[in-house]
Amino acid sequence: MNLHDGFDTPVPTIVLAEEEFGDPGGKTAHGVLLHSEVFDARAVVDSESAGEHPADVLERADAPDVPIVPSVADALEAAPEAEALVIGVAPAGGELPDAWVSDIEAAMAAGCDVVSGLHTFLSEDEHWSSLADEHQVRIFDVRKPPGEDDLRVGDGAVDDVDADVVLTLGTDCAVGKRTTTFELYRAAKQSGLDAGWVATGQTGIMVGAQAGVVVDRVPADFVAGVVEDLVLSVAEAHDLVLVEGQASLTHRGYSGVTLGVLHGAWPDAVVLVDDPDRTRRTHFEQFPVEGVATEKALIEELSAASVAALSTWGDPSTESDRHGLPAVNVYDENGPEELLRTVGKHLEAGENAAGRE
Repeated sequence: MNLHDGFDTPVPTIVLAEEEFGDPGGKTAHGVLLHSEVFDARAVVDSESAGEHPADVLERADAPDVPIVPSVADALEAAPEAEALVIGVAPAGGELPDAWVSDIEAAMAAGCDVVSGLHTFLSEDEHWSSLADEHQVRIFDVRKPPGEDDLRVGDGAVDDVDADVVLTLGTDCAVGKRTTTFELYRAAKQSGLDAGWVATGQTGIMVGAQAGVVVDRVPADFVAGVVEDLVLSVAEAHDLVLVEGQASLTHRGYSGVTLGVLHGAWPDAVVLVDDPDRTRRTHFEQFPVEGVATEKALIEELSAASVAALSTWGDPSTESDRHGLPAVNVYDENGPEELLRTVGKHLEAGENAAGRE
């Protein structure tokens, strides 16, 4: 999915982040607010942080100074020009909370298209599809998987692309793989490189990747093939393809999708993302985080790529000494540019065996 095809960008947008803005559950809302090339956030809906400033809630000085309000009605009053509502939270269980119904109805009645990352597909619900018809708005369910005709197993077609392929993997979920991928992409574009990127989650699609799928909705046998096709499509038009990874190879809950992405992208280099202070897995406290060394060894055993650099939440010097890898914090000034230079040197040195000429 490429949302650029559906909108005249950037689209004035309301971001629904109820009860999760500033917390890990609001990461889609955060990504849309901070990075989206499709949606121009004009207001955030979150009753818990209403009246505060995004820079304070997110602890990001670069966050746009848009109002945080308690309801969509308030958001429409603050941003009457809004043309879209982005649902920036995927609640536990994936169902649409009853408390959000009136907010979404109000947005549609005001002429806003709805962009949803929910596991429940609003476009397949008679109530929402009828309401969309009534108000002449559209529903984008970004988690919808490819149709059966677009599913195939991986066959190594990605080996023949002319572009360099760089995959971002992590030591856990929600450590910043999508953020690192986007920051690398933005740094590459600003430096004049011909770069494109592939999203494998709903946030990346909403941010504006050139191609994307919510890979956790793809049947297991076809993950590698779907990712291959995404990489092939972006590589046709770009010299550098950056691919967002998912979860981690050591994650007992989600490792299957991680391996599918790794084998489908078959990267020339990998950037590994880590939070050095995290010892237990997000939402899986019963499982420890295995760490950089174990993850790196598995990546290099299960693919032809080597880990080029570490994207860390910690102090780069400390983490570099600790792991014997170049380390960069992309939130530091010039961090993305430094990470891009490190990856570029790795590629130039030919420290990979992905099989591409």
